Amino acid sequence: MDDPRAHQLPIDSDVDLHVERQRTEVFRTHGAVLAAISVGGAVGSLARYGLGVAFPPGRTGFPWATFGINAVGSLLIGILMVLVVEVWEAHPLIRPFLGVGILGGFTTFSTYVVDVQRLVNAGAAGTALAYLAGTLATALAAVYVGLAVTRTAVGRRAARPVADRERANA
Repeated sequence: MDDPRAHQLPIDSDVDLHVERQRTEVFRTHGAVLAAISVGGAVGSLARYGLGVAFPPGRTGFPWATFGINAVGSLLIGILMVLVVEVWEAHPLIRPFLGVGILGGFTTFSTYVVDVQRLVNAGAAGTALAYLAGTLATALAAVYVGLAVTRTAVGRRAARPVADRERANA
């Protein structure tokens, strides 16, 4: 990488890859991050796909596999964020690989929306509504539980990023 701080900079989601200057800038400064996200995303997506195939929902049945995937993925995101932001001094590619890549590929809120549409089209509006609200509430609660339990397990009361700990220890 040309810029040693590039791993700290957010990747701009508004980059127009049709503009050569923007395209080359992204790949020059963020190539390793994009590669980590891509590899992680492939792993997470394959895991999600496998679970979806192993536990398919019925035509009007509650999509338990997708619900469980989103709940577990959200819980793991909460755990991971405490570990990489507050506990570890992790390699700069850990969060893009595990968080955005694996867990981003594993969780599937696009399939969640397709499942809601499938249920409504099949005449199961009540199930669709329960799934719509239940998934959102469960995912948010799972992230919170992941954060809280991990902070308790590592002995932290509140979020204290690594940079704050370093200043306190200096």
